[in-house]
Amino acid sequence: MADIGFDGQVAIVTGAGGGLGREHALLLASRGARVVVNDIGGSVHGEGNDRGPAEAVARTIRDLGGEAVADAHSVATPDGGQAIVDTAVEAFGRVDIVVNNAGILRDKAFHNLTPELLDPVIDVHLRGAFHVTRPAWVKMREQGYGRVVSTSSNSGILGNFGQSNYGAAKMGLVGLTRVLAAEGAKYNIKVNAIAPLARTRMTEDLMGAAAAKLDPALVSPVVAFLAHESVPVTGEVYTVGGGRVARFFVGMTPGYTNPELSVEDVRDHFEQIRDETGYSVPAGPGDELKALMEALGQ
Repeated sequence: MADIGFDGQVAIVTGAGGGLGREHALLLASRGARVVVNDIGGSVHGEGNDRGPAEAVARTIRDLGGEAVADAHSVATPDGGQAIVDTAVEAFGRVDIVVNNAGILRDKAFHNLTPELLDPVIDVHLRGAFHVTRPAWVKMREQGYGRVVSTSSNSGILGNFGQSNYGAAKMGLVGLTRVLAAEGAKYNIKVNAIAPLARTRMTEDLMGAAAAKLDPALVSPVVAFLAHESVPVTGEVYTVGGGRVARFFVGMTPGYTNPELSVEDVRDHFEQIRDETGYSVPAGPGDELKALMEALGQ
């Protein structure tokens, strides 16, 4: 089979000045994509601005024979998201791929969480994906093609102490991924997400000894495959780390059915309700409704 390539395609990678985003941008460029390297160059907490990191990655790509431009607009506002997409269109004429990777951390136990710790995290991770993807989506619909890969996290899917703001934003990206997959289907736009485990400046203090094995470069092949025209799936989430790739999915147990359900019924059949034997993986709300109607004998 032929190698996977991106000749003629244009990719936007946010948060690409370092860490995971840098690796994504370098790999996509090495396979022929023209890349917009977006990064505001701020701290892990989202403070400060420095165009240098984005410029450095774009320069590295060009030095290696690829095509790239730097962009230092913030994903956290609608105007910033539009400006990032405008950079791609002005430089390369189109947008084929969006990799939503930009992120910050402001961890705090929930009882100590304040708006100053919540709002910027939601703005960058969740609203940032909206702000960048929406103007790109318009272009993708017009051309009848697009790929979007967003960066979720096991902190959202599974939960992690002290990260209610981050986890909520990251699980929100799963919901966004599912909806956009449904809306993009007839336009050949496929939308998937990853939940990476990698050593970056955001995670190295949290992972301890495991960080040594979690090279961020080992995440990028999955991003590249999900961003390729041949990817067979949409609306899915993959956990990636250290060379291992697996799928996260939402499952539904067979449950318990009683058209005259009472509180006591719930108590008395709670283990049956929770029993995972024979679970299903609904593709969408229609599948869940169908299962309900079948359980009710309709």
